[in-house]
Amino acid sequence: MLRNPLIEVFSSRLLFLLILSSVLVPGIVGRVLNLGVSAPAVQLHVEDNRVEMQNGILQLTLSNPGGVVLGIKYGGIDNLLELRNEVWNGGFWDLDWIETGNQGKRGEFDSLEGTSMKVILQTEEQLELSFTRIWDPSMQGKQAPLNIDKRFIVLRGCSGFYSYAIFEHLEDMPAFNLSITRLAFMLNKDKFHYMAIANNRQRHMPHPDDRLPGRCQELAYPEAVRLINPLEPEFENEVDDKYQYSCENKDNRVHGWISFEPPVGFWQITPSNEFRTGGPFKQDLTSHVNPTTLAIFVTSHYAGTDLVVKFQAAEIWKKVFGPVFIYLNSVSDGNNPLLLWDDAIEQMKIETKTWPYNFPESEDFPRYSQRGKITGRLLVQDRYVSKEFIPANGGYVGLAPPGDAGSWQRESKGYQFWTTAAEGGYFTIENIRAGNYNLYASVPGFIGDYRYDDTITITAGCLIDMGNIVYEPPRNGPTLWEIGVPDRSAAEFYIPDPNPIYVNKLCVNHSDRFRQYGLWERYADLYPDEDLTYRIGVSDYRKDWFFVQVTRKIGEKKYKGTTWQIKFKLENINRTGTYKLKLALASAHYSELQVRVNDAEADPLFSSGVIGSDNAIARHGIHGLYWWFDIGINGTQFIQGDNTIYLTQPKNSSPFQGIMYDYIRLEGSPASS
Repeated sequence: MLRNPLIEVFSSRLLFLLILSSVLVPGIVGRVLNLGVSAPAVQLHVEDNRVEMQNGILQLTLSNPGGVVLGIKYGGIDNLLELRNEVWNGGFWDLDWIETGNQGKRGEFDSLEGTSMKVILQTEEQLELSFTRIWDPSMQGKQAPLNIDKRFIVLRGCSGFYSYAIFEHLEDMPAFNLSITRLAFMLNKDKFHYMAIANNRQRHMPHPDDRLPGRCQELAYPEAVRLINPLEPEFENEVDDKYQYSCENKDNRVHGWISFEPPVGFWQITPSNEFRTGGPFKQDLTSHVNPTTLAIFVTSHYAGTDLVVKFQAAEIWKKVFGPVFIYLNSVSDGNNPLLLWDDAIEQMKIETKTWPYNFPESEDFPRYSQRGKITGRLLVQDRYVSKEFIPANGGYVGLAPPGDAGSWQRESKGYQFWTTAAEGGYFTIENIRAGNYNLYASVPGFIGDYRYDDTITITAGCLIDMGNIVYEPPRNGPTLWEIGVPDRSAAEFYIPDPNPIYVNKLCVNHSDRFRQYGLWERYADLYPDEDLTYRIGVSDYRKDWFFVQVTRKIGEKKYKGTTWQIKFKLENINRTGTYKLKLALASAHYSELQVRVNDAEADPLFSSGVIGSDNAIARHGIHGLYWWFDIGINGTQFIQGDNTIYLTQPKNSSPFQGIMYDYIRLEGSPASS
């Protein structure tokens, strides 16, 4: 009797989804969740230089043995992919890498083309192909030193296909750095013109030819252009920049494109973040003009060199990236193609519910029974806020490889598993791979990072009840004043309107208005003569605290650092006590933060040294990596009455050097409370 992987998935755990799928979105032709009664069997056709996988719904064509996706036939379109670009075409896995010691150079592009193709499983119900490339020492300096196994899966009755890859570094391989790896699809530019990332982030998009010389003006970096002579007048003078469509990992579950004629949707669905680096707040690219759809697994975007994966010579490492699901759907009557997005959202929910999949054949991908689960309750104890424990409602709780508190945001080699605490602070993390982890947490409303002290060992089938765990956020004394909201983001501060010549209409009157191009230049427009001064008790951080402390342009490619002032009154100063200034930063890019008290010319009371390389300013990120500093101020440095704290960022070689603040708090000396 033939094995049906869909039966395994749905009958064992989530049969109710079969019923759900039949009432998703009326009129949509998408994934058929049948029991193998009427859907055509999966078929494989192998030729000398290509292979075809088909199931009666779609036909997937790949190069043999390279494993590059050359064609996707579906919904009346012979090929959903673009094959006419000068460089990147079709669908492909790739990576950027660099030999250790060459960090100053740009990474080398590696297309990861296989040298051998193998049929892993072929039945009427499922077809899984493997395209491998085994490291050859004679290719040192020409290819990334990894063993690569790329997999593609087509299931019976499934309107789409799955892909995952296994990367392996062994003891005979040299050191190198891995900066990017992804699965990319270049879509047919004559068909796909409407992009959707979220319910409130979707629109008709410019044509890729609008970015060619003569039709656009390149701005501060090549990714950003102003459309001067676009093919469609509606885009004239708009800015297009792929970084304007970035998304945090925790929200990056589905995105893609819609063709209106015929009405077909192409969607990249990521049902789990376990294989992505940097944790839930890490941002990365999604879809953008070309039209392009990306599944990003490793990048240094919004993090810098901290998220580059650095391998030592002979280091043993293996990781599975994916599977991700490429979902295809169409509208049967063609009246409302935008329903395709609604259906993609529902399909994403189904894929998420069925994770981990039961059908991948690699032993490196553990199934449900091979994974573990933890539960618990996260509470916060801050005696200056409440005498009682505070449930960490909405807090982010996760397992990541062992490290210091907050190390998960710079972690790049292992797997991470995150959830959001429910009402009462209760949390459950399921489907955890076996291994050793620390438990971490970040709680909106409180600065710092939580780490459970003991290592947690996950084994197959385990259920670990953590009970009540308590986070005591950094606190030394009562709050004298505060600026902002501790949430790892600068979004609550003043975000100006863009220069009218640099508008992207998708970001107008939007919660993501910080993604407009060129907002860093607006600081000098708003503060032409003097830097920002904030008065405690008078100023409003939502209006009076610019969202980023940047350099000021003083000439052609010349800049100077800036100094911001916080003015406040203090009475009844404890001269023998120590006050604490807590500074939480949402981003830093080759910057230095200096703190002075009541004397702008004095030696700094505190200097961070040069920190950060996340480039969140240029990439419209509102945050990059999180930093926080606890600065002691002796009571003798304050004066009765009016006081000033000076925050200086002196680095001045670029418009993108700067700091985004998350939250600032001055705490009184405990003895004075």
